[in-house]
Amino acid sequence: MTDETHVRDLYDAEARRNAVTDRPGARVERTDTVVRHVCPAPGWNGILWSDLREDTADAEIAAQVEYFAQSGAREFEWKLYAHDRPADLGARLSAAGLVPEPLETLMAAPAAAIAAEPAPPEGVRLVEVTDEAGVDLMMEARRLAFGSGSPMVRHHLLSRLTEAPDTMVAVVAMAGDRPVSAARMEIRPGGSFAGLWGGGTAPEWRGKGIYRALVAHRANEAVRRGVPYLQVDASSESRPILERLGFSVLGETTPYIWTSPS
Repeated sequence: MTDETHVRDLYDAEARRNAVTDRPGARVERTDTVVRHVCPAPGWNGILWSDLREDTADAEIAAQVEYFAQSGAREFEWKLYAHDRPADLGARLSAAGLVPEPLETLMAAPAAAIAAEPAPPEGVRLVEVTDEAGVDLMMEARRLAFGSGSPMVRHHLLSRLTEAPDTMVAVVAMAGDRPVSAARMEIRPGGSFAGLWGGGTAPEWRGKGIYRALVAHRANEAVRRGVPYLQVDASSESRPILERLGFSVLGETTPYIWTSPS
C-alpha cells in the first residue's frame, strides 16, 4: 500500500464515514449506505460518503433527493470521489438531476513538511480574523477574487468564530487597507487532518506569493496544534502550486449539486 493510499483511506475514515460537525444547528446522519450532513439554511447540506451497489444505486440517489427536498433544503451537494462505487456513480447523479461542478483534486501533505516562514510580497501583511469586521474583509477579498460573495460562507465563518473558534484559523492578506486575499483552515478536534479552504486572490495580486504565504501560515498553525496532515480540494489553478510545495495527489473529486425546483 502506497503512502498516498494509506492517507486517502485515513481521510475516508475520519472525514467521510465517521464525520462529525461543529456547525451550529447541524447534524450528521448515517444510514447503511450514506453519510449526510444536514444543516438549517443558509448552512451546507450534502452527502459526505456513500457505498452503493449497482442494482440499488439509482433508488438510493432518488431517496436522498427526496430526503433533502422534503427537508426544505434549497440545495445539497453530493461529494463524489473517483474511488466511490459504483464506477458510473457520476453519470447516475447527472441522470437524477444533479449538476457537476468543476473537477477538484484531493491533495494532502504532512503539516510539518509544509510549515515555513510566511513570505508575502512587499506591502502585504497577513492578519488573523477574529471578529465580524475581519469576516467582512474576507468576504471582500472573496468578491475581488471570484466576482461574487457568498452569504452561506459568511454565515459559516461567523458561526464558527462564535461557536467553535478553536476549530478554525482564518486569515486575510491586506495591501494597505485593502483585502486582496483570504483563506481559512478548519480542524476536527482530535482528527488527523486540517482542511485548507478559500485561498482566493484578487487578479492583480496573483503570482506574487500570497497563496504560498497563506498556506505556510496555516501549516504553522496546524503544527502548533498537533494536527499531522493538511488536506485540500484543489482547483486546477491551485494544484500546480500545491504540488510544488510538496502536496501529494490522493485522488479526484467532483461536487454534484441538486437545486430545489421551487
